Amino acid sequence: MYYYVIQVRSRREEKYLARARELAEGEVDFFWPRRELCIRKRGVWRETVAPVFPGYIFFAAPDLPVPLYRRLKAIPDFTRFLNDNRNVTPLSGRDLELVRHFLGQGDIVRKSLVSFEADQRIRILEGPLKGLEGMIVKVDKRKKRIKVRLELYSDSFSIDFGFESVENSNGADGGHEDRFR
Repeated sequence: MYYYVIQVRSRREEKYLARARELAEGEVDFFWPRRELCIRKRGVWRETVAPVFPGYIFFAAPDLPVPLYRRLKAIPDFTRFLNDNRNVTPLSGRDLELVRHFLGQGDIVRKSLVSFEADQRIRILEGPLKGLEGMIVKVDKRKKRIKVRLELYSDSFSIDFGFESVENSNGADGGHEDRFR
């Protein structure tokens, strides 16, 4: 089974996905990984769900037959196949590992459970960020978000993930922002 990527217009993923599933008639499995976040709007905190990879839809198939290629390309809001429309390349290597990591979390990537050491280093105890510690760029304890740098087809971008903090016995759970490089 190969994993392919379709780029669509941002914020149109759900609409494209519904139409793609209808047109593919069960030939392939589509995935749209999303993440759980707390967002403060007008002073009120609420839970929300946002895409892990904004503007991208993934699908698994044994190959990409020309009729399916044409049907998926004809759906409104389609931008392109990755790598490009002339060279549709399935995910491989680190890209495939990363996507499988998030797909293994289910449709919605829940918050990670973390603790902060005395020297303000973060330790991921469980959840989707476990194993991605080396990709952490920034931690915002107040907003309960961890910014992670991800790469897909040599394109690098940063995504915020939510976390729940467990206070260590040494009390190292301050309220300021830490940066990791």
